[in-house]
Amino acid sequence: MPRKIKELIRDLEQADFRNIKTKGSHRKFVHPRYPGAVTLSGGDKDDAKHYQEKQVKQAIETANDRQ
Repeated sequence: MPRKIKELIRDLEQADFRNIKTKGSHRKFVHPRYPGAVTLSGGDKDDAKHYQEKQVKQAIETANDRQ
């Protein structure tokens, strides 16, 4: 069962990623120890796509490894 977008956002925020303001329905999260950004599309209650779950997991791992 896919996770919800709001769960991915919660995971990112707990890992100290911060949401930067963007126009439209996409949300962009950055972290000082992660090169680039994680972009999520969709509403909070939407099912996350497999690639979104994978990108969030890799971003959190990369940010934690660079401590």
